[in-house]
Amino acid sequence: MFKLTATIAKDVRILLRDKVGISLMFIMPIILVVVVTSIQNSTFQLVNKNKLSIIINNSDTGQASKQLIKAIDKIGMFKATQVTGDQSEQKIAEAMHQQDAMLGVIIPPNFSAKVSAKSKSVAGKALKSFGLEGDSVKNAGDVDPLTVYYNPVLQENIRLSVQGALRSALQLVQSRETLRSLYFSINEKELPEKLENEMLNNKTAINEIPVSKDGTRTTPNATQHNVPAWTIFAMFFIIMSLGGSVVREKVSGSFIRLKTLPTNYLVGMASKQITYLAVTMLQAIVIFSIGIWIFPYVGLPALNLPSDVFALVLVTVVCGWCAVSYAMCVGVYAQTQEQANGFGAVSIVILACIGGLMVPSFAMQGFFKSAANISPMHWCLQAYYSLFLEGGKLKDVLNNILLLFIITLLLQVLTYVGLKRKNLI
Repeated sequence: MFKLTATIAKDVRILLRDKVGISLMFIMPIILVVVVTSIQNSTFQLVNKNKLSIIINNSDTGQASKQLIKAIDKIGMFKATQVTGDQSEQKIAEAMHQQDAMLGVIIPPNFSAKVSAKSKSVAGKALKSFGLEGDSVKNAGDVDPLTVYYNPVLQENIRLSVQGALRSALQLVQSRETLRSLYFSINEKELPEKLENEMLNNKTAINEIPVSKDGTRTTPNATQHNVPAWTIFAMFFIIMSLGGSVVREKVSGSFIRLKTLPTNYLVGMASKQITYLAVTMLQAIVIFSIGIWIFPYVGLPALNLPSDVFALVLVTVVCGWCAVSYAMCVGVYAQTQEQANGFGAVSIVILACIGGLMVPSFAMQGFFKSAANISPMHWCLQAYYSLFLEGGKLKDVLNNILLLFIITLLLQVLTYVGLKRKNLI
C-alpha cells in the first residue's frame, strides 16, 4: 500500500506540472459545453422565441393574398415584413440583406383571381358530384406558385419546415375560398364568418409527451443533451496528458528501472489509472456543477440530475476508466510524445463523431450507423442519455456498462501485450 501511495503522489506531482494538459482537460471542455449548449439552445427555441425573419412582396391586390399574409403571421414561426417594388431576384436579395431576413416570398399579381377561379371550379365539380346544379365553370388552371428565396446558410431541415408551414397557409386560403364558393352556390348568400371559422378551425389537438422510463414528463432541453456529451469528450481528452506521460516514462527508461526495484510494474500502472480516474471524476463534477448552478445565470436551462444518483456515479466511473484505459493503450504503442498527442487528438474527434457526440446516431446512415457501435463514446453517451433524458435506473444502463467494461478489459489486455512485446515489463 505504501508503494502505491507513493507512486500516486508522484503521478499527481507530474500531472500538476503539466499546465497545458490540465487546461485541455478542464478549460477546453467547459468552453465547449457552454458555447455548444448556447448555440443548440437557440436552435431548440427557434420556433418559440427566435422567429425566422421573412419579407413578403405582395403584387396582388385581392383578398386571397391578404388572407395568405395573415395565415403566415398566425403560424408563429415567422417574423414577416412586407416590401413593395421590383420583384427581380437581385432586388429581393438586396431587400433580404437590408432587412436581415432569411427568407423572401413573392406573391404573383394574379394570385387572388387564380385562387378564386380554382375554388369555383372545384366547388362546381363537388356540386355536380352531389347531384346538384351549380354555376357552370370551366376547368381552371393551377394557381401560379409562390416564389421563395432563402439564405443559403439555412439548414435543409429548417427549409423543409418552412415549406410545410407555407403549404399549410396556402391550403388554408384555398380551403376558405372553396367553402365560400360552395356555400354561395347552395344558399346564394355569403358564408357567415362565425360558421367559416368553426369549419376551418375544427382541428384535432396534438399532445406531445416525452417518453421516459420513470414516468416523469420533464421536457428535455439543450443542457440535458450537451452536458453529458461533452463530459464524455473531456474524459477521453485526458489522452493528451496521460498518453504523453506514458511515452515519456518509456523513453526515459522508467519502466526498465522498475525492474531493478523491489516493486512491480502493476503498481505503476495502477497508480496512473487511479490518478487519472480521479481526474475524470473531477471533470464530471466540475461540468455537472456548471450545468446546475452557472447555466441559469447565463440564460441557459439548468441541468437536472437523474433520480438514480448511484447509477450516475457508476456510469461516470466506468466511462472514466474506459477513457483512462484508451489513453494508456495509445501511450504504450506510440513511439514519441508527438505521435501520442497527434493520434490521440484525431482519434478522439473521430470516435466522438461516429459515437453520436457531434451528430446524433439516429441521423447516421449505412456504414457510419454500424460504426457507432465500435466507439466506446457511443455506449457512454447511451448510458448517460438513458439516465438524463429517459429517466432510466441502474437496470436500464446495465447493458451499456457491461459493454464498456468489456471494451475496457480489451484495452487493458492490449496495453499489457504492448508492454510485454517491448520488453518493458
